Amino acid sequence: MRKGAALLFMRQHLFLNYVSRKIFMKFEFLRAKNILPGGWLKKQLETQLNGLHGHLDEIWPDVYDSKWLGGSHDGWERLPYFLDGYIPLVYLLRNEEKIAKAEKNVHALLKTQAQDGCFYPKGYENINGDIWSLFLILKALMVFADCSGDEDRIFQAVYRCLRFLDSYIDRKPPYEWANLRWHECLVSILWVYKRKKENWLIRLAKRLKVLGANIDVAIDLWRETDSRWRFETHVVNIAMALKSEVLYCEITGEKSHMLAERMLKILFDFHGTAYGHFTGDECLSGNSPVQGSELCGIVEAMYSYEWLTAITGKAKWGDLLEKLAFNALPAAISDDMWTHQYDQQVNQIACIKFENKVFRTNSEESNLFGLEPNFGCCTANFGQGFPKFALSSYMTSRDRLVVISPMPAKIMLDNGVNVRCESEYPFRNEVRFTADTNIDILLRIPNGAEIECSELYTKKNGFANISLPKSKTVKIVFKIYPRQTERPNHRKCVYYGNLLFALPISFKKKMLEYERDGVERKYPYCDYTFTPIGEWRYAFADKTFSIEECDYELPIDREHPPLKIKTKFAPVKWGCEKNHAFVAATKAGTKRVGNDIELSMVPYGATYLRITEMACICKKDN
Repeated sequence: MRKGAALLFMRQHLFLNYVSRKIFMKFEFLRAKNILPGGWLKKQLETQLNGLHGHLDEIWPDVYDSKWLGGSHDGWERLPYFLDGYIPLVYLLRNEEKIAKAEKNVHALLKTQAQDGCFYPKGYENINGDIWSLFLILKALMVFADCSGDEDRIFQAVYRCLRFLDSYIDRKPPYEWANLRWHECLVSILWVYKRKKENWLIRLAKRLKVLGANIDVAIDLWRETDSRWRFETHVVNIAMALKSEVLYCEITGEKSHMLAERMLKILFDFHGTAYGHFTGDECLSGNSPVQGSELCGIVEAMYSYEWLTAITGKAKWGDLLEKLAFNALPAAISDDMWTHQYDQQVNQIACIKFENKVFRTNSEESNLFGLEPNFGCCTANFGQGFPKFALSSYMTSRDRLVVISPMPAKIMLDNGVNVRCESEYPFRNEVRFTADTNIDILLRIPNGAEIECSELYTKKNGFANISLPKSKTVKIVFKIYPRQTERPNHRKCVYYGNLLFALPISFKKKMLEYERDGVERKYPYCDYTFTPIGEWRYAFADKTFSIEECDYELPIDREHPPLKIKTKFAPVKWGCEKNHAFVAATKAGTKRVGNDIELSMVPYGATYLRITEMACICKKDN
């Protein structure tokens, strides 16, 4: 009896330790109320609110007439995708009218929750097995709670749905999209677990991993490139999965085996792009600069890097996040943010409806700028990119402010400390911080940069620890220089900090207004084609570069970009891909056909048509 009692005590003790284990995130996310965007960041967010994303609930039936709201259109992922970006956007901008709209949509969504804890769109009494939309709804609700402060009610709704999922997968394991995206549920599991440390949540995370797709095995399949549409090579599934292991280990307490690093090693080796992402149109497509990258994959990779940064505290994830935020994301969206691409190309000499197939698993319309080119998922989902980047630019670590990316903003911490960042980063290299009381900040140093600081500081693991004295402005200068970077097949590209530069191509723009499947495309959310009228056949003819800072209003203003890099180029013989008059050949031209000419490159994100990867045929190289 005594032995049995001792064993019972040990089991209870171990169980309690298991349940009450600590959360080990290196950095903590701030909430929308803690960040007041300024400068170019505020203008960018305002442009998004005044553009397509801010009006989707007025013009797009898949949102305003969603079955989740009692309508007759999409009752799956599009409304929750939209809310996932719309909510942080309107709260960051303190727009009371739009906040009221967000609250109305969330309240309507909450009404679809049944007694069993599941959310059912109009006309449905079951969810047909694919529970992916539930993962997405929970994530959007979690974002709403963090932004609005309406935590108690949302917590109960999320908790009840997770309870439903825990019993549902007893009978029907996750399949199709939920099978490949099981890890998206970890976001809401961790959110609930941080507030209510119950053992079944850890068990649910483990069960989802057992029943879901094995990403470790999938990695070996990513070396291939073909034209088959496959779940395991789908670029959005992969972008989401980058954060899977760190979230899982954060919940369970298990040791990380650097899954994200191993994933990216294969992805960058076989499918890497100049702007620090991987191709996928929609599935992995190799490293040719004319293969596409889906916009959904870009914003989901950004979200993964935000979690990887917070959980691991490693500076390198901030660099990858910036590369997408400063390059890939703006390149796929028009200046006014009323239209976007589904697929973008690194070397993009036309945005037209191609006569022959270019992208392996997407349509010939995929690189048009429009309302919903190819498919509407990116229309609903692209809006999370800039708002969540703004929210992730600043984090906390104990009593320190962590600066992942020094965006212009006022930071108002819960302890009453206020910090102001005056910045035009990354378009200018000087950043100024002022605090109303003494505080230490951890500033991530961009890869390849050195810093000059007006105060004493220490450097460790890619961060500078800087003490901000009360009411004194501290100036930081990033010392960076243009650099030429190697790309596959002897191509090269140019970076300046985390800004990728490209040679813009002049174009003829055509507006297309029409209706398809009952959905109007009309100005300003119609489709647009861009046909080249300028020369694009060049190679680098010099390895020296000069920076020119320009006046600008918006960072993705194609007419007035914030920076230019001047260097010499050589006109070269460079053809097009077979059967394509408007797709530059993957093999860059190297044979000179004229005299060198000095031209200006601009930030990649401030181009519609561009040549980014070129050969380098400097005279001293010949």
